[in-house]
Amino acid sequence: MISKVKYFLLTLLVFMQFSCNDWLDLIPPSGLIRDEFWNAKEDVEAVLMAAYETFGSMDRNLFLYGELRADLLQRDVQQSSGEQNIMESNIYPDNGFSNWETFYQVINYCNEVIKNAPEVKEIDNTFTDFQLKSLMAEAYFLRSLSYFYLVRLYKDVPLVLEPSESDDADFYLPQSPEEEVLEQIASDLKANRDFAPSESFPTIAENKGRASKAAFDALLADIALWRFQYEEVLTHVQKIELNENLELMPSSRWFQLFSPGNSLESIFEFQFDGNRNQRNGTFGLTEQNSNQYDPSQKAVEMFGSEYAKEIVRGQGATIAKIGEDDFIIWKYVGRSPDGLSVRAGADQYSANWIVYRLADVLLMKAEALAQLERYNEALTIINEIRVRASVQPIAPAFNRVAFEDAILEERALEFAYEGKRWFDLLRMGRRNNYGRKSKLVEIIISNVPSTQKRILAAKLTNPLGWYLPVYENEIERNRNLVQNPYYDF
Repeated sequence: MISKVKYFLLTLLVFMQFSCNDWLDLIPPSGLIRDEFWNAKEDVEAVLMAAYETFGSMDRNLFLYGELRADLLQRDVQQSSGEQNIMESNIYPDNGFSNWETFYQVINYCNEVIKNAPEVKEIDNTFTDFQLKSLMAEAYFLRSLSYFYLVRLYKDVPLVLEPSESDDADFYLPQSPEEEVLEQIASDLKANRDFAPSESFPTIAENKGRASKAAFDALLADIALWRFQYEEVLTHVQKIELNENLELMPSSRWFQLFSPGNSLESIFEFQFDGNRNQRNGTFGLTEQNSNQYDPSQKAVEMFGSEYAKEIVRGQGATIAKIGEDDFIIWKYVGRSPDGLSVRAGADQYSANWIVYRLADVLLMKAEALAQLERYNEALTIINEIRVRASVQPIAPAFNRVAFEDAILEERALEFAYEGKRWFDLLRMGRRNNYGRKSKLVEIIISNVPSTQKRILAAKLTNPLGWYLPVYENEIERNRNLVQNPYYDF
């Protein structure tokens, strides 16, 4: 899972593809062994920035984790064979897409900060207690976000809480149960939330690109929703609603969420700036000539002008038509919501990766309210999002299934290609003791060749097939790991 290292340098090295703005240009110096590091608060900041950068470098995969097995994406001719196999649920442990290594790199950076920052404070008399707690809070946030992705992708994963900074470290931990990991990260977030930054940095890129209190609240709400703790969801979202710095973008400015980004609606997003060689991975994934992924027929029917009444979020905004029956994903390649103005030059690689925004957490609240049978309150939120998007309000039947479907549809319309869809569907499939398992299986096999649909539908009645396998190289390195039984051939 994490290779042994002799020198601290090896736990710090990261090949930077981007370094987001001045506040992320604190790269750990090369050539230093451990005794020469951890002497000043700048060392703590450098390792924390490495965690942000490493996490952000996964934006292409974060897109695919949330969309590849869902129903809004279809393959094009340049899709890799490994990703095609994931999309078709033809998954084996040798598929490199199932490698969790980068998540654990982020976790290790965070563990370094959490362990060593207090010791640095004893050495550096300019390092205040406030700064210490704030930087450690950010590390707890990034570590928790990493683990939240991991449990949703793999279910049970190793819970590593110490850095791999010496040969004495235990590198070969077994998996911990999903609920144990969730309990750990929820507790960490609650314990450190009050020390998180309060959007008081000098630039909007820092305020939106670092883990604020609102980001903590959004992640806590998301975790609580995944655990079906609906009252707790409401508690965390209420804190966000009291934040006067956040507001839904009006319909005329909805596309500013993506270009230029860092909008008033944004809570937390990984930052990119092509002018500084801080290149994202989503432009190359979705631009017209990449021929890797296109909107599915379902997406075209949701957003296409021939079918849908979506204007703000529809054709020219979420997707763009480039030819007869030929569409591309527009959020990461467009400069404006016209389906024509493609990002140019360095701006092509400057679309941020949005992790949380206000509409997201409001629809989390609506979902929790609906499951608590507080339908009128839930409907008010759903229709607030719809009116913002210039589409007509809806009036679903007052029962949990009808509201679950309405919210799933609204989240698909609002967050298509933002890495949310698969996790939304998976949450639906798990709810109420897998009561709607068959609907999720139906969606999964929609991407599968017709000759395989019946066999795969039968196999995927086992919910363990909804998760990824442990990558075979990790099993070989760490004999304490146990393969997901669904893939234990």
